[in-house]
Amino acid sequence: MPRAVIAAAMVIVAGLSGASAGYISRVVIDPGHGGDDRGGRSGKVYEKHLALDTALRLEHYLQAEGYRVTMTRKSDTFISLPRRAAIGNRYRGAIFVSLHYNYTWRRSVSGLETYYYSAKSKPLAEAIQQGMLRRVKASNRGVKSGRYYVLRASRNPAVLVECGFVSNARERSLMKQGSYRDAVARGIAEGITKYRSGS
Repeated sequence: MPRAVIAAAMVIVAGLSGASAGYISRVVIDPGHGGDDRGGRSGKVYEKHLALDTALRLEHYLQAEGYRVTMTRKSDTFISLPRRAAIGNRYRGAIFVSLHYNYTWRRSVSGLETYYYSAKSKPLAEAIQQGMLRRVKASNRGVKSGRYYVLRASRNPAVLVECGFVSNARERSLMKQGSYRDAVARGIAEGITKYRSGS
């Protein structure tokens, strides 16, 4: 084969690999908890409700940008961890984003953090963490490795996002406002788009 043809073929292959690196066929959004599993709570502020509302807002922003989106739940229902992971694994070329709100007995702790398990998921976690911090004034608790079941069981890039502490009075008062949850959702959506673009 002539050298010119080989060189042209290498350029084409390089271009294809670059495109596939940023290819996302679908975003699977996983609102944590649900049903009898209320998650973290303080009074009548339940993590399961906050996570679902944020997830629905994220779904809206992603669909507006042309993404295909699948939700593991769209109502106050309980979904097992294996079921959540199985939904995410249905799709090749997808990413899996599990949404949560944090809780700890140390009431002074606050901030945002994003977890990943496999190395291939770390860039997604970093992009989402940065996206949230651009939209929300909160402490940066960083991007961390975590062994959560839905991350370990995922065959696609997967992250678990903690959107603030229900146990912190200041953050709890903020997360009760739709504007806060909307800002978090926008930040996550923008992080996903940045991840897709590879920038």
